[in-house]
Amino acid sequence: MLSRGARVPDAHLFSTLGRQRRLFRAWLLFAARLMPGGSLRRRDTELVILRVAHLRRCRYELEHHTRIARRVGLDAATVERVGVGPTADGWSPREHALLCAVDALLIKRDIDDDSWQLIGTHLREPQLVELCLLVGHYDMLALTAAALRIAPDFDEPAARSPQPIP
Repeated sequence: MLSRGARVPDAHLFSTLGRQRRLFRAWLLFAARLMPGGSLRRRDTELVILRVAHLRRCRYELEHHTRIARRVGLDAATVERVGVGPTADGWSPREHALLCAVDALLIKRDIDDDSWQLIGTHLREPQLVELCLLVGHYDMLALTAAALRIAPDFDEPAARSPQPIP
């Protein structure tokens, strides 16, 4: 069922994490509350996830969420621009603030007061908490995907065989 939602024969992340059933069920509930069930706009959520994927060089997240981003209305040029980051031309003030916050969290492991003030003009307090959890969650998934060697869902050979755990 999760593979159908992801529109792939085998959603490798889910089939791999599912090998630890107790954690998988709890994680799945948490993950679903962030995406797609979070309070941030879907476009914003995908911009954040794509930026995390880019900074962490996580091919799995990048390929998977590029497809999702396209379904929620992000065009190819916008998805490409995420790789440049908040300094790229064309971002709205809200998008710029979101991407600056992602970079600060992942690079400095903190958001300075000026950046909090900037992002706070676009998000309510509960959304600020959610933003930190969203970035942290996808950072954790990038680390997990790399460590467990989870192949992207769209690799033909990987789609035919179970994912190894070294």
